[in-house]
Amino acid sequence: MKLLVTGGLGFIGSNFIRYQLEHDPSCSIVNLDCQTYSGNPENLRDIENNPRYRWVKGDIVDAEVVGPLMQEAECVVHFAAESHVDRSILDSSAFLRTNVQGTHVLLEAAKKYGIELFVHVSTDEVYGSVEKGESVESDPLEPNSPYAASKAASDLLVRSYHVTHKLPTIITRCSNNFGPYQFPEKALPLLMTNALEEKPFPLYGSGENVRDWIYVLDHAKAISFLIRKGNVGEIYNIGGTYSAQNKILFTKILELMQKPASLLHIVADRPGHDKRYALNCDKLKRLGWSPETPFEAALEQTINWYCERTDWWQPLKYGTDFQHYYTSQYASRAMKTS
Repeated sequence: MKLLVTGGLGFIGSNFIRYQLEHDPSCSIVNLDCQTYSGNPENLRDIENNPRYRWVKGDIVDAEVVGPLMQEAECVVHFAAESHVDRSILDSSAFLRTNVQGTHVLLEAAKKYGIELFVHVSTDEVYGSVEKGESVESDPLEPNSPYAASKAASDLLVRSYHVTHKLPTIITRCSNNFGPYQFPEKALPLLMTNALEEKPFPLYGSGENVRDWIYVLDHAKAISFLIRKGNVGEIYNIGGTYSAQNKILFTKILELMQKPASLLHIVADRPGHDKRYALNCDKLKRLGWSPETPFEAALEQTINWYCERTDWWQPLKYGTDFQHYYTSQYASRAMKTS
């Protein structure tokens, strides 16, 4: 199968591409990625000479770039998105451009060129905060951040193209991912790399917000599984094996790294910070999928990866974009608590 993957230089996309090439010798992949701050060619440096893989540097909002690539493809796996909630609070314009306009350009091209399957990768954040129980795929969307709202809008666009234009689509909504190659502005790699450097980590508010966690390779396997086994027109939740309050998980990581809990520094909470996410994944499990990697093992593998790959994360963490963003954000939140 000929796959067009968008956003394949990012965290989840790069892990998916590597997994798919390793486990499906019949597939070839074109990776369309415009290389934003979090899109890193180093994520796939080890496969750049694979004859079944090609990176095209281009923007998903550019129809002239998307069209010819769509003509070559049979299946689209759409990862490309602006995804950092805090950045969406500061300025949501890039989120609307990429997540909504970019998805629309892809859908138009997929419709025009008769794509066999369009897999749209979304997030559990579109459901909003869940006081109790678990979100199921038929629940109403109640996003609370500009990021989540932009993803909900893209979900609805994808659904509309299936209903109106009969485009064969699948929508996936996944819980929090962790693992190798995650940009160090996200919570777990930021905590791990700060701990390695004996630096404080900003804990938002009370730290009682609950998240469900999935190892990125299990997510990649779920997407690959749905390409083969998923039902067109359906939405599938993809959840992990561990749910906990942030402060409990962060303390656990510091213990595993043999670092003091005093590295957790309470700062002012994020505006509109969702209290709890929880996914019901029975629909996907009935097809025969379940997470394979035990959480404890995955967490230790991830910690070891960041301990060993300072060559990967240090250039990113000390780049101009990250330093400007992180320093200003942490300073402003820390001042509000004083």
